[in-house]
Amino acid sequence: MAGLLQALVAVSQKAAEVEDFKTLADVLIQELIKHDLGTQFPELRGHIHGEESSEFRDAEGGTVTVRVCATPGDTVALLLAVLGPEQMRAAELLAEAVHREVTLGDTELASINPGVSPEDVGIWIDPIDSTNEFIGGREDVAAVDGVAPGGLRSALVLVGAFDRRTGVPVLGVINEPFFQRDPQTGRWQGRYHWGVAHGSTRLCSLSPPAPRPCPRVVLSRAEGPAVRRALDSLGGGPPLLAAGAGYKLLCVALGLADAFVLSQATTFAWDSCAPHAILRALGGGVVALEGALRARREGGSGETPELRYHRPQPGREGAERWANREGLVAFVHPQHLRAVLAALGDVPGL
Repeated sequence: MAGLLQALVAVSQKAAEVEDFKTLADVLIQELIKHDLGTQFPELRGHIHGEESSEFRDAEGGTVTVRVCATPGDTVALLLAVLGPEQMRAAELLAEAVHREVTLGDTELASINPGVSPEDVGIWIDPIDSTNEFIGGREDVAAVDGVAPGGLRSALVLVGAFDRRTGVPVLGVINEPFFQRDPQTGRWQGRYHWGVAHGSTRLCSLSPPAPRPCPRVVLSRAEGPAVRRALDSLGGGPPLLAAGAGYKLLCVALGLADAFVLSQATTFAWDSCAPHAILRALGGGVVALEGALRARREGGSGETPELRYHRPQPGREGAERWANREGLVAFVHPQHLRAVLAALGDVPGL
């Protein structure tokens, strides 16, 4: 039990090392996480899910099933089938990153027993959240009030665990491989955040941010003008704009924004599971926007149902089975959720 959270952090750290290789990184990160967690916790095999298919086009136009092999040499040989023989050094570096042992040296993490049994949970992986920003590779995007509108800063590794029976997120790890550059070496330095929200246990590497009197929201650039106008009325300042669902959820956990509002069905279970667990650990959560507005209009009382991660959407195919179809609102402080729902209550179409 005690080792599961450490294992999630360790695989996120290992995954961060693979992100130097853009075309192959998504698939390989997902497979290394499946391999490492499945090896350490056999109870998780068959319950580790992600966005990516393990099928990859090889250099000749055929198909290769990407996986972590028994030895670094075998993994190099498989990667060469994808990259081509002229990419020997790249294949060797990738294999080295995949097979290396990670030593966290995190004494606080080592002392935590979240009380979560591996046989009771499933895992959602987003190997590279904000893939387009990662591929673009922009390093010079200036932050606005602490929030990066785009660029490498928004590319994250997300690993979350949910209760197989209820779908409630219970463990979450967010890894920021591109947090800042080392001024001496010029190399990127990363950091990670974790949260436990299981039963009555609430533990987190972050402290709950202080609530602002009037909430400020972070939005996608694609958010519609009606939603933007309604949220302007909150009085917390103009909405912040950022790329990547995981990054916007992280901004809420860090207190850079008080809520992330999304009115569209453009996020999926792998985007939200890990950050959702961290937000729950901080006292907040992630709710379905349409469902929360519907409950408010019907005069519902009690807690607004949060997103769940164990059941696919009926009647949907492929990735759409796992879409957060009713949009979402992420928050730490419940009064900010109430304020957002009140502001959006009369927006047409919601």
